[in-house]
Amino acid sequence: QDGGKDHGGAEHGDNATADDGGETSEGGPTSIAASVEADVISEPAPQAEQNGEAPSSDDRGMLEEVQSSHPDDHEIESVGAEDALEEVRNRRKPVRRQYKIQEVIKRRQILLVQVVKEERGNKGAALTTYLSLAGRYSVLMPNTARGGGISRKITNAQDRKRLKEVVADLEVPQGMGVILRTAGESRTKAEIKRDYEYLMRLWENVRNLTLQSTAPALVYEEGSLIKRSVRDLYNKDIDEILVSGEDGYREAKDFMRMLMPSHAKVVQPYRDTTPIFVRNGIEAQLDRMLQPQVTLKSGGYIIINQTEALVSIDVNSGRSTKEHSIEDTALHTNLEAAEEVARQLRLRDLAGLIVIDFIDMEENRNNRSVEKRLKDHLKNDRARIQVGRISHFGLMEMSRQRIRASVLESTMKPCPHCGGTGHVRSDSSVALMVVRAIEEFLLKDSRSHITVRTPAATALYVLNHKRGTLVELESRFGLTITIEADDTVGAQHYAIFRGAIAEKPEGFVEVRSLPAYVEPEEPEDEIVIEDEEEAPAQAEQPRQSQQQPQQQRSGEDGEGRDRKRRKRRRRRGGKDRDREHGEREHGAGVVST
Repeated sequence: QDGGKDHGGAEHGDNATADDGGETSEGGPTSIAASVEADVISEPAPQAEQNGEAPSSDDRGMLEEVQSSHPDDHEIESVGAEDALEEVRNRRKPVRRQYKIQEVIKRRQILLVQVVKEERGNKGAALTTYLSLAGRYSVLMPNTARGGGISRKITNAQDRKRLKEVVADLEVPQGMGVILRTAGESRTKAEIKRDYEYLMRLWENVRNLTLQSTAPALVYEEGSLIKRSVRDLYNKDIDEILVSGEDGYREAKDFMRMLMPSHAKVVQPYRDTTPIFVRNGIEAQLDRMLQPQVTLKSGGYIIINQTEALVSIDVNSGRSTKEHSIEDTALHTNLEAAEEVARQLRLRDLAGLIVIDFIDMEENRNNRSVEKRLKDHLKNDRARIQVGRISHFGLMEMSRQRIRASVLESTMKPCPHCGGTGHVRSDSSVALMVVRAIEEFLLKDSRSHITVRTPAATALYVLNHKRGTLVELESRFGLTITIEADDTVGAQHYAIFRGAIAEKPEGFVEVRSLPAYVEPEEPEDEIVIEDEEEAPAQAEQPRQSQQQPQQQRSGEDGEGRDRKRRKRRRRRGGKDRDREHGEREHGAGVVST
């Protein structure tokens, strides 16, 4: 949960930075949870009521990469990870003591933390004390001394050698680190240095504001969407950037001049009267992003469902029947679905555990082809991704880093009718519940006529299919039951109201409600010692006991067994006790009032 930075190891993500969580805050721990090795940080307004959880691994800076026990086992492969550093040469590291969280962090201690993962549901935001500021070509880590290197995605040996020389000439202060991103692969030394100097000025501003602030306070927030888009998405293949609105255009133009002055002319204002999203068909694409079904060109489709535990993606062939055999149809549909799944993961910001149910294929080489196609299209994904293999059941497991909330979570709210479950009770089920509620209500108080309000569909079902039950209840309790259709009742399904006092007919016997079921309590252990009653009898016949020792011994053994049996029966609540309890219950009647 440290935003992709392995502070004790070799590889760093170049976009696991301020652009993901973005906010840098100054605050103090309000409590320390030693059981999960985390501390709860108070946040500045307006979300002061929410708490952020700082992972203890960030506080200690001692993360370890778990190595596989089987070197040749490649079933889980890291694909499309963020730009990362090349591995540091094997070197002997000094043994460091591992501290407990409560030994390092104290309550009310002032910390400068950065949000690396926003809050989601009941989970608080994840924070880190290892700060990072992202630029166009580089990432500055102000308090990570071991950071620094070249993105692992830059594979050309000559480029890596040249960029290493560029990093060495930047004269990074001691205690800081710099990562060169993939976007800086073909950039000149002057461009990279300009970007680095911009980040250093930004860090000085953050540092000065921190010293002047009183915790908790927000000291730095990531730039607007326009700035982030220009910084992260623009490349030399883009010929034109159209910006709608004068303010947005000026912001993009000024930022481009500061970041890449030679490319400022690419930013142009959008002057047409037709909205820019409508003209380019983006509105329709945004609407389709909210639908669970995505249609493929071949006629097949995929279904995407987000749950609390994972994201499930189901691949179906649909009307795709162009191939000559079932195997070919399955392969063609799965290959097309693999490309679309990689695209939808980025568009919808789907993250966490993802399970893809591909169409079953008989040949293993076809499964390998689908795996390769998916991995190839995931390489451009900025999030960290781990991909497994297709199992015997046609399932592929993968995980994707959660950079921000998904489109569904940020644009939707739970349904007020179903509560977000996607299902509502049927009319017959609600009608049966209404009838039971009426009977239970009348058993408690049957003095007045009642009116039941329920949605129209339920009211019609009760009147058409449960009328006999209503008539029986009316004659049983001597009153009138009125059913009214009211769609404003909503999710509670029904509402019962008392009316006028019911005039009972002559000879009417009031119904007595039975006592409500109460969970029986376990009887306490009762050990009754009855030896005192037998002691006088033994004193009256001392001689007989001496004359017949064998007979008395056998008698005592029998009496002892009887006493043990009585003790066990008392302890378990034996037959006599149950019978007495039943008689008491039968004699105490309960009358509803």
